Amino acid sequence: MQKDHYSTSFSSKQFPIILVCDNITKAPNIGSLFRTADAFGVEKLIFCGQYIPIGRRMTKTSRSTEKFVNYETHDDIVPLVTKLKSEGYKIVSLEITTDSKPIHAYNFHQAPLALIIGDENHGISADVLIQSDDILHIDMFGYNSSMNVVQAATIALYEITKQLNNE
Repeated sequence: MQKDHYSTSFSSKQFPIILVCDNITKAPNIGSLFRTADAFGVEKLIFCGQYIPIGRRMTKTSRSTEKFVNYETHDDIVPLVTKLKSEGYKIVSLEITTDSKPIHAYNFHQAPLALIIGDENHGISADVLIQSDDILHIDMFGYNSSMNVVQAATIALYEITKQLNNE
Protein backbone atom coordinates (compact mmCIF):
# COMPACT_ATOMS: atom_id res chain seq x y z
CA MET A 1 0.00 0.00 0.00
CA GLN A 2 1.32 3.41 -0.95
CA LYS A 3 1.92 5.81 1.94
CA ASP A 4 1.02 9.47 1.91
CA HIS A 5 3.39 12.25 2.97
CA TYR A 6 2.16 12.10 6.56
CA SER A 7 2.56 8.38 7.18
CA THR A 8 6.17 7.77 6.13
CA SER A 9 8.63 6.52 8.70
CA PHE A 10 11.57 8.66 7.57
CA SER A 11 13.37 10.40 10.41
CA SER A 12 14.59 13.97 10.10
CA LYS A 13 18.36 14.37 9.92
CA GLN A 14 20.69 17.16 8.95
CA PHE A 15 24.11 16.67 7.35
CA PRO A 16 27.10 19.07 7.45
CA ILE A 17 26.60 20.01 3.80
CA ILE A 18 26.13 23.44 2.28
CA LEU A 19 24.82 23.42 -1.29
CA VAL A 20 26.23 26.47 -3.11
CA CYS A 21 24.61 27.47 -6.40
CA ASP A 22 26.78 29.42 -8.84
CA ASN A 23 24.45 31.72 -10.80
CA ILE A 24 21.47 29.37 -11.07
CA THR A 25 18.68 31.65 -12.24
CA LYS A 26 15.78 29.54 -13.48
CA ALA A 27 12.90 29.69 -10.99
CA PRO A 28 11.79 26.05 -11.48
CA ASN A 29 15.35 24.85 -10.81
CA ILE A 30 15.59 27.00 -7.69
CA GLY A 31 12.31 25.60 -6.38
CA SER A 32 13.43 22.05 -7.10
CA LEU A 33 16.75 22.70 -5.34
CA PHE A 34 14.81 23.67 -2.21
CA ARG A 35 12.97 20.33 -2.38
CA THR A 36 16.20 18.42 -2.95
CA ALA A 37 17.98 20.25 -0.10
CA ASP A 38 15.08 19.44 2.21
CA ALA A 39 14.95 15.78 1.14
CA PHE A 40 18.67 15.26 1.79
CA GLY A 41 18.96 17.19 5.06
CA VAL A 42 21.25 19.89 3.70
CA GLU A 43 22.45 22.33 6.37
CA LYS A 44 22.09 25.39 4.13
CA LEU A 45 21.33 26.33 0.53
CA ILE A 46 23.20 29.35 -0.83
CA PHE A 47 22.33 31.04 -4.13
CA CYS A 48 25.01 33.28 -5.67
CA GLY A 49 24.45 35.70 -8.52
CA GLN A 50 22.96 39.04 -9.48
CA TYR A 51 19.45 37.76 -10.23
CA ILE A 52 18.04 34.99 -8.04
CA PRO A 53 14.26 34.70 -8.53
CA ILE A 54 13.09 33.75 -5.05
CA GLY A 55 9.36 34.25 -5.30
CA ARG A 56 6.05 33.00 -6.60
CA ARG A 57 7.37 31.26 -9.75
CA MET A 58 9.91 29.37 -7.64
CA THR A 59 7.31 28.19 -5.11
CA LYS A 60 5.46 26.20 -7.76
CA THR A 61 8.22 23.59 -7.64
CA SER A 62 9.47 24.10 -4.07
CA ARG A 63 6.24 22.78 -2.51
CA SER A 64 6.77 25.10 0.50
CA THR A 65 10.20 23.66 1.37
CA GLU A 66 11.65 27.19 1.25
CA LYS A 67 9.91 27.64 4.61
CA PHE A 68 12.02 24.86 6.15
CA VAL A 69 15.38 25.03 4.39
CA ASN A 70 17.92 27.51 5.71
CA TYR A 71 19.06 29.62 2.74
CA GLU A 72 20.97 32.77 1.80
CA THR A 73 21.65 34.79 -1.33
CA HIS A 74 24.98 36.43 -2.24
CA ASP A 75 25.90 38.58 -5.23
CA ASP A 76 29.40 37.12 -5.67
CA ILE A 77 30.39 33.48 -5.14
CA VAL A 78 34.20 33.93 -4.98
CA PRO A 79 34.36 35.70 -1.58
CA LEU A 80 31.79 33.23 -0.23
CA VAL A 81 33.91 30.22 -1.24
CA THR A 82 36.98 31.88 0.29
CA LYS A 83 35.04 32.38 3.54
CA LEU A 84 33.76 28.79 3.59
CA LYS A 85 37.32 27.48 3.08
CA SER A 86 38.54 29.61 6.00
CA GLU A 87 35.76 28.12 8.15
CA GLY A 88 37.01 24.59 7.41
CA TYR A 89 34.59 23.53 4.68
CA LYS A 90 35.94 21.17 2.03
CA ILE A 91 35.04 22.75 -1.33
CA VAL A 92 33.84 20.17 -3.84
CA SER A 93 32.61 21.26 -7.26
CA LEU A 94 30.34 19.14 -9.43
CA GLU A 95 31.63 19.71 -12.96
CA ILE A 96 33.11 17.74 -15.85
CA THR A 97 36.73 18.81 -16.39
CA THR A 98 39.92 17.17 -17.65
CA ASP A 99 40.90 16.51 -14.02
CA SER A 100 37.52 15.70 -12.45
CA LYS A 101 37.08 12.43 -10.58
CA PRO A 102 34.01 10.17 -10.65
CA ILE A 103 31.69 10.94 -7.75
CA HIS A 104 30.99 7.27 -6.97
CA ALA A 105 34.70 6.67 -6.20
CA TYR A 106 35.08 9.67 -3.88
CA ASN A 107 35.27 9.44 -0.08
CA PHE A 108 32.95 12.06 1.47
CA HIS A 109 33.84 11.39 5.10
CA GLN A 110 35.67 14.70 5.48
CA ALA A 111 32.90 16.99 6.70
CA PRO A 112 31.87 19.78 6.67
CA LEU A 113 31.40 20.02 2.94
CA ALA A 114 30.38 22.77 0.52
CA LEU A 115 29.07 21.26 -2.71
CA ILE A 116 29.19 23.74 -5.58
CA ILE A 117 26.82 23.34 -8.52
CA GLY A 118 26.84 25.56 -11.59
CA ASP A 119 24.79 27.71 -13.86
CA GLU A 120 22.38 25.97 -16.21
CA ASN A 121 24.29 27.01 -19.35
CA HIS A 122 27.92 27.60 -18.42
CA GLY A 123 28.50 25.47 -15.33
CA ILE A 124 30.76 26.56 -12.47
CA SER A 125 32.89 29.64 -13.03
CA ALA A 126 36.63 29.15 -13.54
CA ASP A 127 37.43 31.26 -10.45
CA VAL A 128 35.50 28.81 -8.28
CA LEU A 129 36.99 25.72 -9.91
CA ILE A 130 40.46 27.07 -9.05
CA GLN A 131 39.47 27.37 -5.37
CA SER A 132 37.94 23.88 -5.26
CA ASP A 133 39.61 21.18 -3.18
CA ASP A 134 38.20 18.57 -5.55
CA ILE A 135 36.19 18.52 -8.76
CA LEU A 136 33.84 15.59 -9.29
CA HIS A 137 31.67 14.40 -12.15
CA ILE A 138 28.83 11.93 -12.59
CA ASP A 139 29.68 9.20 -15.06
CA MET A 140 27.42 9.44 -18.11
CA PHE A 141 26.74 6.58 -20.51
CA GLY A 142 24.64 8.19 -23.23
CA TYR A 143 25.29 10.63 -26.04
CA ASN A 144 24.77 13.74 -23.90
CA SER A 145 27.57 14.77 -21.53
CA SER A 146 25.48 16.75 -19.06
CA MET A 147 22.16 16.77 -17.24
CA ASN A 148 19.89 19.27 -15.57
CA VAL A 149 21.56 20.94 -12.58
CA VAL A 150 18.86 19.71 -10.18
CA GLN A 151 19.19 16.12 -11.37
CA ALA A 152 22.97 16.31 -10.96
CA ALA A 153 22.67 17.85 -7.48
CA THR A 154 20.20 15.14 -6.46
CA ILE A 155 22.52 12.35 -7.59
CA ALA A 156 25.47 13.98 -5.81
CA LEU A 157 23.56 14.52 -2.57
CA TYR A 158 22.33 10.94 -2.65
CA GLU A 159 25.91 9.66 -2.89
CA ILE A 160 27.19 12.05 -0.20
CA THR A 161 24.43 11.37 2.33
CA LYS A 162 24.57 7.63 1.67
CA GLN A 163 28.21 7.67 2.72
CA LEU A 164 27.77 10.04 5.68
CA ASN A 165 24.72 8.16 6.95
CA ASN A 166 26.68 4.90 7.06
CA GLU A 167 29.37 6.26 9.41
